[in-house]
Amino acid sequence: MERLDLRRNWPAALLALAALVLIPWAIALGQMLPSRHVARHWDAAWTGFDVILACSLLATAYAAVRRRDLLRGLAAVSGTLLLCDAWFDVLTSSPGTDLEVAILLAVFGELPLALVCFLLAFGTSGALTRANARHAVRRLKLL
Repeated sequence: MERLDLRRNWPAALLALAALVLIPWAIALGQMLPSRHVARHWDAAWTGFDVILACSLLATAYAAVRRRDLLRGLAAVSGTLLLCDAWFDVLTSSPGTDLEVAILLAVFGELPLALVCFLLAFGTSGALTRANARHAVRRLKLL
């Protein structure tokens, strides 16, 4: 088994330590926090998050077209933001229509888009790339 060199792998060690610290913290929060809470600036938090998500998706789209070197990182960020958006939309929705709409948006919007982003991030979007190439060839034939 290979020995871990902390001087060379300090980012991995730091991230692993943070993950281990978060486990008991999450358990404690689950027991301490109330299930209902009114927050100030709720509107600013959600609006700001959606603006950040839109910027991330635009940057990912731009990278897919022009900056392939940035694509994987931006796609990973966008996919993660989409998962967070779906998670918090569903969990913070009021019962009834709000919750139903949040679930529909998650199932038919955010989660499929997140999947596309993660396919791009992991470089397994060959089918997507081939489809784009076929579309480009068809467009060239029309010119």
